[in-house]
Amino acid sequence: MLLSLITFSPLLAIIVLAFIPKQQGGVIKQIGILGTLLPLIMSLMLFTNFHYQQPGMQYAEHHDWISIPVGTDQAGQVFEFKIGYEMGVDGLSMPLIVLTAVIATLAAVASWSMKKRLKEYFILFNVLLIGMFGVFASQNLFQFFIFFEMTLVPMFFLIGIWGYGEREKAANKFLIYNGVGSAIMLIAFLIIYLTIPGVDGNPTMNMSQLTEALTSPNNQMLAQLPESFKFGLFLALFIAFGIKLPIFPFHTWMLKVHVQAPPAIVMIHSGILLKMGAYGLLRMGIGFFPEQAYKFATWMAVLGVINILYGAVLAFVQKDMKMVMAYSSISHMGIVLLGFAAMNTIGFQGAIFQVVSHGFISALMFFLIGVIWERVGTSTISELGGMAKSMPFASGIFLTVAMASLGLPGMSGFISEFLAFLGLFGSMPVIAAIGALGIILTAVYLLRAVLKTTFGPTAERLKGAADAQPMEVIPMVILLGFILLIGIYPAVLADPLQQTLKTIVPIVTGIGG
Repeated sequence: MLLSLITFSPLLAIIVLAFIPKQQGGVIKQIGILGTLLPLIMSLMLFTNFHYQQPGMQYAEHHDWISIPVGTDQAGQVFEFKIGYEMGVDGLSMPLIVLTAVIATLAAVASWSMKKRLKEYFILFNVLLIGMFGVFASQNLFQFFIFFEMTLVPMFFLIGIWGYGEREKAANKFLIYNGVGSAIMLIAFLIIYLTIPGVDGNPTMNMSQLTEALTSPNNQMLAQLPESFKFGLFLALFIAFGIKLPIFPFHTWMLKVHVQAPPAIVMIHSGILLKMGAYGLLRMGIGFFPEQAYKFATWMAVLGVINILYGAVLAFVQKDMKMVMAYSSISHMGIVLLGFAAMNTIGFQGAIFQVVSHGFISALMFFLIGVIWERVGTSTISELGGMAKSMPFASGIFLTVAMASLGLPGMSGFISEFLAFLGLFGSMPVIAAIGALGIILTAVYLLRAVLKTTFGPTAERLKGAADAQPMEVIPMVILLGFILLIGIYPAVLADPLQQTLKTIVPIVTGIGG
């Protein structure tokens, strides 16, 4: 029951908020923040009680949910379309649930500065939280799709109502791109359900059963399916989740969101929602179709390099700190693709490290940008010079997280990039070497942006600006603490991953061998 409690615990905050008068803004903010603490506490319980050496799904839940009669046979027996309620976590999804809980709580704290329509804001915020938890905990394709879609609607309103000048345009672009991706994903899910039976011969939507059926060498029915059919399904899932990641050229919607959405929402979007694309790509794209993924690995690596270099080059010429970080996210998601393209344990581990690491780093970056925006009303680099004199603590954190993002040893960015490139060097050394240029470019564009912002003559806007307040210091310290923890003690993330990778990697490497 723990996973269901984590997933649906934000409902408690939603119910309480529904009965609070909208005029009581302070109480609404307090309930909005306190409502995220319950799933956070339970997520930390999930982490501490997780058994690293146990293979398969843990905390599994299965209940009958939907049953629709679709016909009868000659004997009069009714055929039913059945969908179960299925939850479970392994070493891949458990860290992402913890990441979601931590960033959501800190994003709620960052929402303290919100001023309009607070009741609607925090209700939508908690609906979004239910969807994110559900995506990572679901073990059923239909259920996964429902939770995936549940994140789109509140996100659309959170961008469109509480964003900046071009918020409606950004919200519409977000919905169109992600809606197309969801449609492709749904079609792929339905085809998989209708054409590929489970290990017992019956249709199933259970992810674990489908993975076993699709990767079993003894599945005669699967062997009869055309190779082009299986590759088409893999490509559909790759595109669907690639839009979410995002992969070039499906990235333009994300740039609008990162610039126009309020910083607290961008913390969630960059820190968690993009990671749903990486999770789905590994769990369902590569997990369901390892042979097709292996054959597509070179193209995956090429797309990863394009993401890295394209994002890094364009980040260098941006004049707005939000745009720098938006293109930086594109570049860093390219490293995730390179890790997947390696098709080995080290590469996959590097990709997941990058997913979690970038979640904390990008959340902290956008939190800092939000703090600066609250003081001066701009994130234009040329108008923020000399910030170190008026805001020394915030500037120090800003410089530190930039070091983490460019891969300074001892921080999470280093270990994730090191593992991803090390994995790829074993299989595609030339592509890995080209991609490694992105690390140099990352240092260039981040140091340019941070040094221009923090040093030099103090900008007129920043004179007299207050440094970070206690309510802002706490999220900064917590996020930086996680970045340092993963960088100094990577086993905290590597240990849970081992058993899960042992079920994926042998299938892929067996194909390669």
